[in-house]
Amino acid sequence: MQPENRIGAMAIVVVGGATRGVGKTALVCGLIAALPEFAWTAVKIAAHPHEGTGRQRHKTISEEAEAGQGTDTARFLAAGARRAFLIAAKDRELEQSLAAFWKIPDLGEHVLFESNRVLGYLRPDLCLAIDAGAGGAKKSSFRLVAQQRDATVRLGQKDDVESIPEPGAEAVFELVRFERIPLPMQQWLRAHLRGRS
Repeated sequence: MQPENRIGAMAIVVVGGATRGVGKTALVCGLIAALPEFAWTAVKIAAHPHEGTGRQRHKTISEEAEAGQGTDTARFLAAGARRAFLIAAKDRELEQSLAAFWKIPDLGEHVLFESNRVLGYLRPDLCLAIDAGAGGAKKSSFRLVAQQRDATVRLGQKDDVESIPEPGAEAVFELVRFERIPLPMQQWLRAHLRGRS
């Protein structure tokens, strides 16, 4: 569910992954650190609540209060996010939880989601898919990411841009570490986000 009064300048970015533990949180942290001018509000969506301290909780939505390494949302703050939230909601609750999230005051203009399932409820300005390759069974929710992705990101032996296509076609990036976004990818991200209609 998109925000009802979405600001024209707002950027919504989604990072999704083919499998569990593929590196979504690391890539979100890398994006936050590489693009500080966007002053991100970062959101992790999970099916179950996660343990952690320093969160202010309201129903299915909790806000992280302390930067650190103990939770994924604390890592978002440590990477430079302006605010960080966990939405712990099963599929049947997610639409309602997102509607409540968009009503939170002072979210800022730019929101970065770590989730596959959120794509069932919104159209992002940019969707990055982490694909681990042919090995292992992919999450069923990854089909949403595969349908909407603007770029595929995967681990590689060196930072490499396999292809940066014309606007509208998918880009492919190989990174040594998801937490460190190389300059060509930063440039592509900025151009994509600033040039969107």
